[in-house]
Formats: sequence, structure tokens, C-alpha cells
Amino acid sequence: MTVRERTEELEEKILSPSAMLSKNTRGRETPEGEDSLRTPFQRDRDRIIHCKAFRRLKHKTQVFLSPEGDHYRTRLTHTLEVSQIARTIARALLLNEDLTEAISLGHDLGHTPFGHAGERALNDLFPGGFRHYEQSVRVVERLEKNGKGLNLTKEVRDGILCHTSGREALTMEGRVVRVADRIAYLNHDIDDAERAGVLAEKDIPEAITGVLGHSKSKRIDTLVRSVVDSSDEHAIRMAPDVGEAFGLLGDFMFHSVYENPTAKGEERKVPLLIGALFQYLKKPENLPEDMRRIAEEDGCERAACDYIAGMTDHFAVELFKSIYVPASWKL
Repeated sequence: MTVRERTEELEEKILSPSAMLSKNTRGRETPEGEDSLRTPFQRDRDRIIHCKAFRRLKHKTQVFLSPEGDHYRTRLTHTLEVSQIARTIARALLLNEDLTEAISLGHDLGHTPFGHAGERALNDLFPGGFRHYEQSVRVVERLEKNGKGLNLTKEVRDGILCHTSGREALTMEGRVVRVADRIAYLNHDIDDAERAGVLAEKDIPEAITGVLGHSKSKRIDTLVRSVVDSSDEHAIRMAPDVGEAFGLLGDFMFHSVYENPTAKGEERKVPLLIGALFQYLKKPENLPEDMRRIAEEDGCERAACDYIAGMTDHFAVELFKSIYVPASWKL
């Protein structure tokens, strides 16, 4: 018996009937032989961690554009926090932790520079619109490894696609990631907003803190425990009072932080920058060599969109400067 087979045997004995067993995966678009050490979902996790798009997350905005401090979240730290929360829930519910982790680590691979401001800008520019969760799937299916993609399993790709809106994921593990993503960002965005002086803990209404708690760690603990205690083999859910307070927290953050002119003032510049890059890059001669294949196969606007979506904040700004801002003459 191989290590993988032993792991799959243990899954069958230990995991919940609603868990996705590794041996029952719907497989990959391109069939591959089995690995003697790792299950399919472990292999997917490793492929995501080692891909270029994952490394770029460390320089992509979460909420505050290119923050100066060392302690603000980026897309990478957000992704790691989602993974930790989702794995805790999955383990408690006896779901497949490896599948949960793979979906968590891949869920934001397609996110744009400048956070949701960049996403909105590309959505306005690209025919048919732009949604980061669809782009995350495109990254793993079409863009990574010079067009070969990562050849991930169906369950991981489905969980990535369904992590934020629209239909529920096919697996319970994918549904766990969806709630873990929201638990993570609402709470760590409070932390960053406090650090930036945009709000204070005392500003959060008592209708929220009285149920969820008066600190980030307490709120996360309350939410995670409620998911674990209230979910069953059919649904991932919170207790009604906790779910209601969580909804109020989302509304509070939307009005206090996500629409706050102090926190988001610089975002008004993002559409101009993204728009200028898009107009320049949709000409095939201006695309880098590795994106010209995409232009030939899927069109120049698609290639420009893919290239911009993959940029870090800093790279996008520097490219804009190199194209549109005159350089000083050097003697």
C-alpha cells in the first residue's frame, strides 16, 4: 500500500459522509497517473503554492492601496488567513482538509491590482465584464505554465469559481471556503482600518459586538464556532443570531470603510490608470511576447485584460509611468 492509498483509506474511515473523498475526485481535464505520496487534492495545493500567480499576491492590495506600513494585509496574507479559518472549520466538521486548503489558496489568484477598484475598472473596460473569481479559474486553467495551466481537479476549480457569489460550490469544502473568506476579510479589514485611523473598535455598533465580541479574535472565534455548531451534512450555516450580526457587520464595513473617502480616496485614480494601460496593451505590438499567444487565440482585449489582472500594484504604476510619463534626460 502506498502512502497515498493509506491516506485515502484513512479518509474513508474518518471523514464525514458529506466530505469529498480524494479517491472520488471527478479528476482533471488532462488525465494523469496517481502520485504515490500525495492525494489529488494535495497535489493541487502544491501546484497552487508554487505557481507565479500565487507569488504575486504578496504585492496586491487587499483594502488600502499600496500601504506604507509593514502590517497591512495584502492578497497573500488574506489568502493565508482564509486558509487557516477554512481548515479549522473543515477539520471540526470532518471534511476534506486538503481540498479545503487547495480551494482557499487558489481562490484569489485572478484578483487585479488595486483590489476591487481594479476589478471594477476592468469590468467596465472588458466586453462581457470581469469578475475576479472567474479570472482565478482562468489563471489555473489557461494562463499558468505558459498556457498549459495547472490541470487542477474539478472540485478545486469549482470551489474557486464559487467562492464569492452565484451558485454554491458542488462540495461542502467549497462552501466552507466561501464563508471563511467573508469571515476573514470582514475581521482583518477592521484591524487594518483601525491601524489606518479610519475607525476604532468603539465605533462598531453594540448590536454587532454584543453578539460577536469586542475584538477581532473573539469575533472570529464566535463565527467559526457558530459555523461548526450549526452546520450539518446538507448546509454550511451559522446560528440565526450570529448570522444576523454578521450581516450587520458587513453593512457596517461597507459604509464605514469600503465607501470611506479617507480610506478609499486614492481609488478614484485607478480607472484612469487601468484604462490607459488597457488602451495601450490591446494593441498586439505592445503586449509582452508571452501574452501574444493569448491575443492570437482569444483576442487582443482578452490578452490585455489577462496581463493587467496579473499585475501587482507597483508593476502597474511603474508600467504606466514608463508609457505615459516623460523620463528626465540623463547626461
